[in-house]
Order: sequence, then C-alpha cells, then structure tokens
Amino acid sequence: MDSVTQTFSHRLTSVKLWPPSQGTRLQLVDRMTRNLITPSIFSRKYGLLSKEDAEEDAKQIEEIAFANANQHFEKEPDGDGGSAVQIYAKESSRLMLEVLKRGPRTREDREVTSEKLTTGTVFDLSCGHRSFIEAGEAEELLKPLREHGNSYTKICFSNKSFGLDAARVALPILLSLKDQLTEVDLSDFVAGRPEAEALEVMSIFSSALEGCTLRYLNLSNNAMGEKGVRAFGSLLRSQKSLEELYLMNDGISEEAARAVSELIPSSEKLRVIHFYNNMTGDEGAVAISEIVKRSPVLEDFRCSSTRVGSEGGIALAEALRTCTCLKKLDLRDNMFGVEAGMALSKTLSVFADLTEIYLSYLNLEDEGAEALANVLKESAPSLEVLDIAGNDITAKSAASLAACIAAKQFLMRLNLAENELKDEGAILIGKALEEGHGQLHEVDLSTNLIRRAGARLLAQVVVRKPGFKLLNINGNYISDEGIDEVKDMFKNSPGLLGPLDENDPEGEDLDEDAEEEGADNEDELESRLKGLDIKLEG
Repeated sequence: MDSVTQTFSHRLTSVKLWPPSQGTRLQLVDRMTRNLITPSIFSRKYGLLSKEDAEEDAKQIEEIAFANANQHFEKEPDGDGGSAVQIYAKESSRLMLEVLKRGPRTREDREVTSEKLTTGTVFDLSCGHRSFIEAGEAEELLKPLREHGNSYTKICFSNKSFGLDAARVALPILLSLKDQLTEVDLSDFVAGRPEAEALEVMSIFSSALEGCTLRYLNLSNNAMGEKGVRAFGSLLRSQKSLEELYLMNDGISEEAARAVSELIPSSEKLRVIHFYNNMTGDEGAVAISEIVKRSPVLEDFRCSSTRVGSEGGIALAEALRTCTCLKKLDLRDNMFGVEAGMALSKTLSVFADLTEIYLSYLNLEDEGAEALANVLKESAPSLEVLDIAGNDITAKSAASLAACIAAKQFLMRLNLAENELKDEGAILIGKALEEGHGQLHEVDLSTNLIRRAGARLLAQVVVRKPGFKLLNINGNYISDEGIDEVKDMFKNSPGLLGPLDENDPEGEDLDEDAEEEGADNEDELESRLKGLDIKLEG
C-alpha cells in the first residue's frame, strides 16, 4: 500500500464523500502547488519548478484526477464515495510524481505543438494539456501521420480522450501505418467518455491495429474491465512478438484477467509485464500466473496493488520459477501473508540477475521476512533496491535482514519503513551497512519505533557514504537531544537528512482514527486529502 492509499485507510463513514465541493478542489490544487515547489530529493535531481509552472501543473493534475475518480463514482452511485476519493488522491499523487521527475520546463516547452513533438520515428500526442478530441481536432492533430506516415514506427495517443468521430478519423490513418508500427501507446485515451462510446472507440483502434508486429503495447489507465479487454481482442490475439505489455490501472478484475490470459496467445518474447493498481484478486492472479508461466524471458514483472491474497500470491510465486531472467520484481501492496511469502522465498533463488525487488505491504511478518532474507542473502548478488516496508517486521528478524543487507554490496536503496525494528533492529541494519556499500544513496527506516541510539548509529554510518542522498528516520521516537545530534552530523549536508517533523520524542502512539463523530462530508474529505503525499515508485 503506498503512502496515499494509507492516508485513506480510515474507518468508513455513512456520509457521502463524493463529489468534493469546488472549494475543496481548489484547496487541493493549492496544496499540490506547495508540494511541487518544495525542495526535495526530486528537485535536487531533476530541478525545482517555478510557482507559475507548479500552479499550472497542479490545476491540470486535479482536473485529470477528478475526471477519473468521477467516472469511477458514476459506475457505483450507491457507494459513499470513499473509493472515488481514493482514486482522486492516488491519481493526484501519481501525476505529481511524474511532474517532479519531468522537472521544470520553459513556457515554450509547455505550448509545444504536436508537429514539434512528432519528430523522427515517434508520433506523440501526450504532451501539453489534456483534452477531449473530436473529428475536427483529430484531423488537425493526425495530419503529420497522414502526410508523413511512412516515417513513424512509434505512436502515442495518451492524454488525449478520443470520441467516436475522432476514432473514425484515425481508423484509415492507422490502417495505412500498421505494417510499420512497432510501439503503440493508447494509455488514457478514452478518459471521461461514456462506457458504450469508450468501448466502441477501443474496438475501432483494435481493428485498425490488428496484425501489427508490435514489441511494445500500453493500454493503461483506460478503466477497461473485461469488456474493455475484449474490445481490444483482435489486436491482442494478433500479437506474436510482444516484448512489453502494460495494463496498469485498468480495472483488471478476475474475469478481465482471464480474458487477458485467453487473448494473448504468444508470450515467449515478453520481457515486461505490468499490472499495477487493478482489482485482480486471487483468481485473477491465478490467470495472470498462466501468462507468467509462458514468459520464459521475463525480466520485469509488476503486479502491485492488485488485491492478491495468499492463494494468488502462491500461484504467482510458483509461476515465477520459470522466469530465470528476472531483473525487477514488484509485488507491493497485496495481501500475501506469511504462506505466500514462504512460497516466494523458495522462488527467489532462481533470480541470479535480480537488481530490484519491491515487497512492501504484503503482511509478511517476521516469519516471511526472515525466509526471504535468508534466500536473498545467497542469491541476487547484484541487488540494488530492497523494499520490504510495512510488513510488521520486528527486531526478531533484524539479524537475518542485516546478514542479507551486508551481502548486498551494490545496494543503492533500502526501504524498511513502517515496521517495528526499534533500536535493536536499527543498530543491526546500520552496522550491516558500515563496510562497503559504496553505491548506497537512500535509506528509509521511518516509523520503526526507533529512539536516540538507533537514529544516531544510522546517521553515523550513512553520512560518510560518498554518494549518499537521503536518510529518512521520520515518525520515530527520537529524543530532542537525539535529533540535535543527528542534525549536527548532517550540518555540512543538511539536504541529505529527511524531515523530522513527525518524530515523537515522548514515544506516544498517535491515534490515526481520531475524528469527531458526525463530521460532515466536506470535513471528512478534507481530512483525507490533507494527507496527500508523494512516494517514490520503483
């Protein structure tokens, strides 16, 4: 579960939370603007946005997030709106992260036309403002494809919502190009359209592109569900050489997952499969595992935030044993539990080339975490990212984790946030990082019940690393004296120490569910939105 999702894990209320008032929407824009202009690890790497650019980006982010959330809410109007609020926040967080990674742009860059973007072999409509495309605008936007189509092998229609008339304009143009196309991005290209129209648009694009020999296909952020997957059936069935497939945030339910498995006849060349933020569940994960079994050269598998429990987790773990080329594995924010964690530990030994593994918020507990750490210690020698946050791990598992971490000399990012390692665990982890680890640049042990001794040891170790960028020990129980000591260690490089504003020197647990009974929906909604945060995704 990412940080935004956690913000929305409060108890349910009977009041309607959707839609928000215009005032609440404006407040969110203001909050995002402040977030975008605040110095951070992102601004140090990508550059700091100006206030003017941040305001414009924040407005656009809010409009997109609201449209996606509202579309979701309209499909289940009898709900309290809580799931729509969650989508609203998660989309806002995702898009803010994209803007931060993009960095500052000039005004001229913002107003760049599609003709400037479509140079070389790539035709890209995704930059600039999000908009609804009808026939007239489609004629203008797609003119370069009509006039110079033989030069393009990659097309991206993302961030432009195509209506039925616009799709009909695109149909003959795409038919003329399909023998040369190798990469197609149709992510987020029907947002805000009624379901019947969106499905017909998908079907038109699918028939136009049927028979393309694609290596890359992105159909993310289209809220497809099973109907949408089947609307793309002719395109999916015709793919024999697909290397990358992205179906993120598509409402991929159990039935939709079965449809995906059914409609992709050939996966022998698939290197990347991403299913982030869907409703796959256990049975859906079993269907996805069938695709995984048929993907022997898979290098990058993401099935995070897909509501997969123990049964589905075990199925995925067993299927992954055939993927000996795997380099990146992301299973975050599911409900695996100990049993699925144990099954996964038996699989990890086959991943000799693994460089990144994301296993946060899987309910692994000490037993699952120790099993995984013990196997990882002896495998994945080139591991660069280890993320195992939010798994109820205590100091009991710290020795196994520390032994694993000590063996990973190429480690760049370590995330053990939101566990219960306390000082004992923090000190063992810190000592494991003392020797070597010359590439280490980020350590997160926030919210781990750590006090002065653990914080001080961690700070002493990482501050000496030559390329280190960020230590996060916020949300712990560090005394005022301990905070002063840590800050003094970073006095020559204060930007390497994360904020400590949520530290509790008294060591008292915070009651996250403390809310006044009977609060109206605006108070409830605002209290949720105030927690909006950015969390680095793999």
